[in-house]
Amino acid sequence: MNRSTAVALATAAIVAPGIALAPAASAGSAPADDTLHLQAHLSPVPFSMVTGSGTATVTLKGDQATVTLKARGLLAGAPHAQHFHIAAKGQCPPASAARTVNGMKSVFTTDGAPFYGAIGTSLTTSGDTGPGSGLAIDRFPVGSKIDYHRTITLSAEAAKSLREGTGVVVVHGIDVNGNGKYDDVLGPSDLDPKLPAEATNPALCGSLSTSAQGAVKGGMGGSHAEGGSTLAATTGAGLLAAAAGAFYLRRRTHRTG
Repeated sequence: MNRSTAVALATAAIVAPGIALAPAASAGSAPADDTLHLQAHLSPVPFSMVTGSGTATVTLKGDQATVTLKARGLLAGAPHAQHFHIAAKGQCPPASAARTVNGMKSVFTTDGAPFYGAIGTSLTTSGDTGPGSGLAIDRFPVGSKIDYHRTITLSAEAAKSLREGTGVVVVHGIDVNGNGKYDDVLGPSDLDPKLPAEATNPALCGSLSTSAQGAVKGGMGGSHAEGGSTLAATTGAGLLAAAAGAFYLRRRTHRTG
């Protein structure tokens, strides 16, 4: 085999993998029946006076979601509504979203809606999990600590939002004046005037994103972007090698011509 033939074969061997992998870079989000692993780090909502934190993990396959939520530092002895909020920006509300009531700033549930969206799923301990159970206080965790684990069926809209990266976990219930109970210091709830705002205002919040496990299975967002970058680099290296090989062949032909 002469040197020109060897270079041509080597160039083809380098470029071929890039061409074979290129279509994968343009793949869309995972199909609805793929398993997707999501996680969220829960942090205090501005002005909530909550000092706790938490984590949430979700394994989503089709419309079945296995949810684990752990949180600490909430109001003891009180129920805490918790939900997947969906189909908005997929973000937790900033301090600028707060309103002032009785001289105190607080983010009400509807103030956060432009950022985290409406209730898509109620993370109840039993029974229905639809938006209609958003204030089912008797079926939400109670106390300063939450250790929640349940497999539930999501609506098509909620599953779509989680797959598209706009799902947010919100835990509600605050105590801004530190008296150990929900009272009317912030007036009535913007969700139900029969309840105090402290009972429904958001306490902890975290955006759901694909975890490392999800990346392995071809999850959304960063996982595809990283894969696309790697493929682009591979393809780019192959094209560079092809150009170098062609340049060498042209020079050799010129010299021997």
